[in-house]
Amino acid sequence: MSYEQHRVIGFWRGWSIAVGCAVGSGIFMMPTMLAPYGMLGFGGWIIAGIGSILVALTMARLVKRIPKTGGPYVYVNEGLGNFLGFIIAWTYWVACIAAIAGISIAFVGYLSFFIPKISNSIIYSLIASLILVWAIIILNIKSLESSSKFQVLSTLLKLLPLLFIIFLGATNFNTSNLPELNPGNLHPITLLATVTTLVMWSFIGIETATVPADNVINPQETIPKVLIASVITILILYVLVSFAIATIVPANELINSSAPFALAATKILGATGGSIISLGALISTLGSLNANTLTAGNLSLAAARDGLLPEKFVTLTEVGTPLYTYLLTGSFVSMLLILNYTKGIVNAFVFLAMLSTLSTLIAYAFCAIAEFKFAKTDQNNKKRVNALILSCATFTYAFFAIWGAGIETIIYSFILILIGMPIYLFKK
Repeated sequence: MSYEQHRVIGFWRGWSIAVGCAVGSGIFMMPTMLAPYGMLGFGGWIIAGIGSILVALTMARLVKRIPKTGGPYVYVNEGLGNFLGFIIAWTYWVACIAAIAGISIAFVGYLSFFIPKISNSIIYSLIASLILVWAIIILNIKSLESSSKFQVLSTLLKLLPLLFIIFLGATNFNTSNLPELNPGNLHPITLLATVTTLVMWSFIGIETATVPADNVINPQETIPKVLIASVITILILYVLVSFAIATIVPANELINSSAPFALAATKILGATGGSIISLGALISTLGSLNANTLTAGNLSLAAARDGLLPEKFVTLTEVGTPLYTYLLTGSFVSMLLILNYTKGIVNAFVFLAMLSTLSTLIAYAFCAIAEFKFAKTDQNNKKRVNALILSCATFTYAFFAIWGAGIETIIYSFILILIGMPIYLFKK
């Protein structure tokens, strides 16, 4: 079967991968995480949204230059060489692995709303997470067609609880519930840097539309449209949702809530509202889990084609899916789950979310450098100048968000890079 026959991802399926990957577990906890920062915290959404548009525009230029499977990894590999390419392949793959593990934990947390026994037992929680992860792995191995159809459906369904909360906020608007501008009296720049890094977890994933480029119909035209449409969709939804919850739930209650969406729905509709939102959260995390799994499998396939993984990982099934890369992904996710469930559900989720966010920010920064290098060799005209400015702006945003993560998290990211070095040396 030729590559052209494998191209089953059009605009809407690509959009569903990007939106489905980004809109996952993060947004359902973000109102609580942002509550201590007051109204000024809403600025984090705007900065992260603008930054994500810069990332999307940079990725759009890169995919036109290099329409290959692999996303951020393949751009850095071709632009900056094999060594930096490997670092991005390693860190971005770990970002996907950490995201899959973290999202599966979040799914089990929402599932415990209906089955409380799960949250009361680490063993039950772990078993439920492992079953979920391997069910999604099998779905992606079985058929890219089935996986991408499932992604479109789950993405459309996951938007319903967000639209539902926006509707409740519009019909139950109470400005007295809105928080102070800056209740903690933090320096505005420090506050915005911290908040931008916090909300990045809710934006991470838009770049996943670039990863399965071999399976995208006319990737050089389709993927840029997908990227821009996805960022705009996500930014509008997030700002409206956060504002809606802030007008329904008083700030002093929101800051202590572990389920802000359910709390807002319960205030208006009682227990029924909480059940509806919890069901929506399950659908949302399921779609995000599938999108990250699709990305991780295709990323490791691209690395294997470039000789960074054993030749066996290039093998495709009869339906064109990379069997061994998905099995590798499932195995590593299982290891992370087993190791981190000793922390408890909440702490494990926070650790994995931060690990995934910072790893992806590193990929964004190196992609911006790669685009700058490519643009320098372009014909000297206005487009070249715009490309150089865009790449510099994207790098500045990624650096700003990394700085907001704090020194401790940055140190962890460097340790993560060092762990991957023996693999690179072994293959070389």
